[in-house]
Amino acid sequence: MARIALVLTPGFADWEYAFIAGTASPFYGIDLGFFTPVPGQFLSQGGLTVTLDSSLEQCLDWKPDVAVIVGGQLWEHADAPDIGDFLRASRDAGATIAGICGGTLALARADLLNTMPHTSNSGDFLKQHAASYKGEALYQDCSGTMVADRIITAPGPAPVSFTCAVFEAAGLSAEAVSQFRSMLAAEHE
Repeated sequence: MARIALVLTPGFADWEYAFIAGTASPFYGIDLGFFTPVPGQFLSQGGLTVTLDSSLEQCLDWKPDVAVIVGGQLWEHADAPDIGDFLRASRDAGATIAGICGGTLALARADLLNTMPHTSNSGDFLKQHAASYKGEALYQDCSGTMVADRIITAPGPAPVSFTCAVFEAAGLSAEAVSQFRSMLAAEHE
């Protein structure tokens, strides 16, 4: 069974992980785990109270196929957690690393975006909040999700394409991913 790890921080963006959390296990049989850099109780941007006692070290032991860094305003601050060692160790162990919105800042700070095409909320967003970021020439300004060399990046308003890319990386069939995408797009037709 494939495993997806969702990494949450105080003030995480509820809409950015909702499709993954709501469908991965019940509809697709994907094992889902929730982890945090600092265990404890905190609120989401929408006011949901969560208590997580599963650390990033436990996540490494769990060996996810995909590690998803959920965005939130915390990532924009200088005191954001440094999860670079976790991201690099997960990638070295074979996991795909995915970041959406502010979560892309964690990838940029870990130097994972310096050598491959990627996206985020904007190129300036990455440069402003990630001092070690050197991937400006490879930044792509797009409204959807990008996948390159087991790295998934997306701007905040792209939770559907982000979820599809995460599911593909977890091994969900192309047919199931297409059906999921079509189901969510149907209201816009």
